[in-house]
Amino acid sequence: MISASMVKDLREKTGAGMMDCKKALTETDGDMEKAIEYLREKGITKAAKKSSRIAAEGLVLAYVSEDNKVGAAIEVNSETDFVAKNEEFRTFVQALAKQVAINNPADVEALLNEEYIEEAGKKVSEVLTDKVAKIGENMNIRRFARFETTDGLVESYIHGNGKIAVLVNMKNADNELAKDICMQVAAARPEFLDEASVPSERLAKEMEILKAQAMNEGKPEAIAEKVVQGRIGKFYSEICLVDQEFVKNPDMKISDLLKSKNAEIVEFARIEKGEGLEKKEENFAEEVMKQMNG
Repeated sequence: MISASMVKDLREKTGAGMMDCKKALTETDGDMEKAIEYLREKGITKAAKKSSRIAAEGLVLAYVSEDNKVGAAIEVNSETDFVAKNEEFRTFVQALAKQVAINNPADVEALLNEEYIEEAGKKVSEVLTDKVAKIGENMNIRRFARFETTDGLVESYIHGNGKIAVLVNMKNADNELAKDICMQVAAARPEFLDEASVPSERLAKEMEILKAQAMNEGKPEAIAEKVVQGRIGKFYSEICLVDQEFVKNPDMKISDLLKSKNAEIVEFARIEKGEGLEKKEENFAEEVMKQMNG
């Protein structure tokens, strides 16, 4: 049974029409991922990937040491955006970013079990519990990224007052170039550094979809194979950082920019607040009725 909510969800993810979405779900027995692929193969949607619904609240912040040798970015979620504007919450998240950079915890669980950098004798988990009690909202340390270098520099960029945090590790770069790369990552959302970084299964799936698109356009299989080779470059230019057009100068690719500066990107991380998390939809009328009847 294909429900209206499933059709609505697919439409939000792909931008395709309601009838096309309903047909795609019917053809794929309600499998959302397969329905997205079906729409792409038919050329109905040009989406390169399923869009993530950015819904959860909180903050992403970063810390970089004064010598630019180590840095970290962290996401801490909360229930509402009001908490993100709370100075105590912001100070807490900033301190956690610094703690990750300095202590290099293995994961979030390890971080929670460490002594809080700003309060001796208390674990991070205990301080988090105290903040929840004081501020009155549930909070969650979701993820972090940390880079360290001995022969390069680490730089960060925060967009939207804590909506997106970017961290880059580069060689033979100055702070200005590193900031430009950070802003590129924030704006263009690359998934991988270069073509070699793209998993083989991801590439194979994309080529399969591109071939299906070409054949649905009426091209013979032999021709469709050639079309795929021609179109795969666009795929790389969208998801690979070094293949992207430089946002400050679209006539130049990031690879050209790096070559002109004799610089190298070692690694990068982009953390967007709430990415991939579903936000609970509040029905205030229903809540009031429940209270009145309760």
